[in-house]
Amino acid sequence: MKFSDGYWHMREGVHPLYPAQVHDHTADRDWLTVYAPTKRLEHRGDTLNRPLVTVRAESPMPDVVGLTVSHFSGGVSRGPRFALSSVAGAASVQDLSLTSGSLSVRFQRDPWRVEFVAGGRVLTASGYKAMALVEDAGRHYVREQLTLGVGTYVYGLGERFGAFVKNGQTVDIWNADGGTSSEQAYKNVPFFLTNAGYGVFVDHPGHVSYEVGSETVSRVQFSVEGQSLRYFVIYGPTPKEILRKYTALTGRPALPPPWSFGLWLTTSFTTSYDEATVTSFVDGMSARDLPLSVFHFDTFWMREFHWCDFEWDPRTFPDPRGMLKRLRERGLRISLWINPYIAQRSALFAEGAAAGFLVRTPDGGVWQTDMWQAGMGLVDFTNPAARRWYADKLRAQLDLGVDCFKSDFGERVPTDVVWHDGSDPERMHNYYTHLYNETVFDLLREHRGEGEAVLFARSATAGGQKFPVHWGGDSESTLESMAESLRGGLSLAMSGFGFWSHDIGGFEGRPDPAVFKRWIPFGLLSSHSRLHGNQSYRVPWLFDDEAVDVLRAFTRLKYRLMPYLYAAAVTAHREGVPVMRPMVAEFPDDPACTHLDRQYMLGDSLMVAPVFTASGETAYYVPAGRWTHLLTGEVVEGPRWVREVCGFDQVPVYVRPGTALAWGARDDRPDYDYADGVTLRLFEVDGETAVRIPGPDGETVATFTVSPAGVRRSGPAAPWRVEVAGRSPVEMAAGTREWTLTT
Repeated sequence: MKFSDGYWHMREGVHPLYPAQVHDHTADRDWLTVYAPTKRLEHRGDTLNRPLVTVRAESPMPDVVGLTVSHFSGGVSRGPRFALSSVAGAASVQDLSLTSGSLSVRFQRDPWRVEFVAGGRVLTASGYKAMALVEDAGRHYVREQLTLGVGTYVYGLGERFGAFVKNGQTVDIWNADGGTSSEQAYKNVPFFLTNAGYGVFVDHPGHVSYEVGSETVSRVQFSVEGQSLRYFVIYGPTPKEILRKYTALTGRPALPPPWSFGLWLTTSFTTSYDEATVTSFVDGMSARDLPLSVFHFDTFWMREFHWCDFEWDPRTFPDPRGMLKRLRERGLRISLWINPYIAQRSALFAEGAAAGFLVRTPDGGVWQTDMWQAGMGLVDFTNPAARRWYADKLRAQLDLGVDCFKSDFGERVPTDVVWHDGSDPERMHNYYTHLYNETVFDLLREHRGEGEAVLFARSATAGGQKFPVHWGGDSESTLESMAESLRGGLSLAMSGFGFWSHDIGGFEGRPDPAVFKRWIPFGLLSSHSRLHGNQSYRVPWLFDDEAVDVLRAFTRLKYRLMPYLYAAAVTAHREGVPVMRPMVAEFPDDPACTHLDRQYMLGDSLMVAPVFTASGETAYYVPAGRWTHLLTGEVVEGPRWVREVCGFDQVPVYVRPGTALAWGARDDRPDYDYADGVTLRLFEVDGETAVRIPGPDGETVATFTVSPAGVRRSGPAAPWRVEVAGRSPVEMAAGTREWTLTT
């Protein structure tokens, strides 16, 4: 939200109040409260009729400092609130400074100034006329502005499809169903990080308005409506360290099951399908040697106008239990589409309304709309009984043989309603998706066991990363939309989300065969991979024979990479560092990486540069070192830009120097014993490195220590082999513990 008219003036009707000096402060061992009048006090009379800004500093954990800026404190505090972790004794106070780990916040007495300091330097600061209490046409806001240093770039703020670097943008944290081609977002997260060693999280689940170097071009501004604003500054100093600390604060993702990393195929959305259609797709994939892991039934598994009643349409699926059994006997997992909206035609509408399980209007009626489903209501997940009711409807499908759910929607949440627990409707708008996905994820974890729960969710806010996986939403079937989808995924990664997917080929429209084939490597070299569309199917033989070959090659490549990818998934689960990473997150000291948004790191060691042209012409950046093309073996010495033309069966995917890449023994499925028959592929290894092979629970089942002196192994006595780039592989018998490199 913009308050000013240029740099010098405020907009008509806007009246700001600024803290002018520190008048007084109180403190304990781990908190500091500063009281600042909005005018410098020159005599006692200045204390009359004068607002006082109260700023409380505290720390939930080392290297994280929070400030709460408030005016009136007597209002009713209504939920919801983000669930944040904390540890006792994280801070110490000395005079007007609070320190937590390596990060300090210090207040300058007169004139007013707040500085965040780490490593002997000021990371960012709130100077005079930056922090403000604002009245605009009778509405009250709290605003903060933090300095934006020269060469400092801002990332994150959720899954945003515009420019990857947020400098110069206006961003509203407000979930909306706007597709991938707009400034709106399904996943809004009030957190950004910078390349200057710090990130900032605004602890407000409702509408947060950002002006990122836009209204005041040398500052990041954020504001909320009300009488208080709480935000946390998080010190890294690296982007990955910032993400580790941010996810320690807001929650880390669960570890998805290995089978979920395989290829998902869906019925698509409004296409015509029945069991015969589904069987033909599965048979077609099998006949073409395309290894499939999950089959997804989209909306029309239920009857039209009945979404959601969680009942199979008897006209097209007369024997759902038998059909699911037949699919599972072929080794497939089953996913079902759901959403939290209950159409009036659904039998669940009357049931939910009578029990008080649907969101109400202020006059006590059920809130309804015709948008999406005729007369639909909205499940009130603030009501524990409604959560149990909704989960029990899904439980019946799990008992039938379903494995997981695509938890669609959750963005269209009204504000003119009354919630069961009395929550503030503005604060609940974004937070609703958290309760929705949490309800479904908790059911899956309870029913299927720890480590077996996985969603395909669209909407989210801060903390939603705990319930993976999320996908990018409704993209166009164009190369431009493929690029905007990647920008969205990279922004989401910089917002603390460890796992992400997208619709291969795009959702809206039927992709040109070239678009479909270019999207396939991007899709398979993402954490999760799904073929899905709107009005047309996404089975590859409907495009051309080459599409079949490309899909087969990259699906099998992903399955070979599973020991490596699942280790990256374990890192995301335990540390909060995402599987797909922007280049700047992995190479923060390389200035060439600050704006790169058409390539990414897949885990620590693989660089992927999808091709965004039908002709195959592409350009990408290679950081310093000798990088080896995973598919061709070509070595490129960086730092440099590379221009080339790629066939549809090629994509630039390079192995970082110093990598011992775990290469799986199977290419027909994603879930297997990764240690059995594993190959270590060594690329420019010139120092010691450890390779850990995870089991399905994420625990290490085998460890290889690689150095120029040899390879040592600990773990089960399974056969394995070693490959050095450019040489013949060496087979290692079961029980072999050591192999000596030769030069």
